[in-house]
Amino acid sequence: MPFDENRLPGPRRGAGERAINLPPVLLWLIGINVAIQVVRELLPDQLDLDMIQQFGLVPAAYTSGAGPDMLSLLLAPITYQFVHGGWMHLGINMITLAAFGVPVVRVLGARRFLLFYLSAGIVAGFVHVFFFPDSADPVVGASGAISGVFGAVLMLMRYVGSLPSLLPIAGVWIALNVFFGLYGGTPGAGGDPVAWTAHIGGFVYGLAVIRLFMPRPPS
Repeated sequence: MPFDENRLPGPRRGAGERAINLPPVLLWLIGINVAIQVVRELLPDQLDLDMIQQFGLVPAAYTSGAGPDMLSLLLAPITYQFVHGGWMHLGINMITLAAFGVPVVRVLGARRFLLFYLSAGIVAGFVHVFFFPDSADPVVGASGAISGVFGAVLMLMRYVGSLPSLLPIAGVWIALNVFFGLYGGTPGAGGDPVAWTAHIGGFVYGLAVIRLFMPRPPS
């Protein structure tokens, strides 16, 4: 469908502007993620580990037939996006979401953005399951969904002509994820391994499908 670059509004200023000028859908997503982390800090260690196992995305649970109940299997592709490996992991993800999410929300609107965001996280999670089907380690974090948002931002920039080519940025971003995934952990998650295939899966999903989520221009 045709893309109208006028749907990418610039910053608005005024006396009534909020101190944190983020769309409400982003504030809600950030608030929910922070609230979950606060609750986890209050839980005993074993209960917190059980929560990660229950609400994280465990590849082996989908491929071996053993693991959580069916409801958990259905919910985990969404719930894992709201559980993080620590405050630094959460902080990096939420800052990145705030940075990349604003232009995408302005183009899609809140409802379409939320569907896009969650679906990017779901696809990213199952890309990880595909590449690591026997892993019993739960994947947590919003990085896959945010990678989709980053891919969407690049594609929107491409549509309006402010990004001549996607290949250099996309190539460097994918290469960095492969490098850190294969040769080191991420300090944001306490040094835990990076779910790099999930990041790449979400990113490619964002590039490929963002156009499908755009509202139809008025006839």
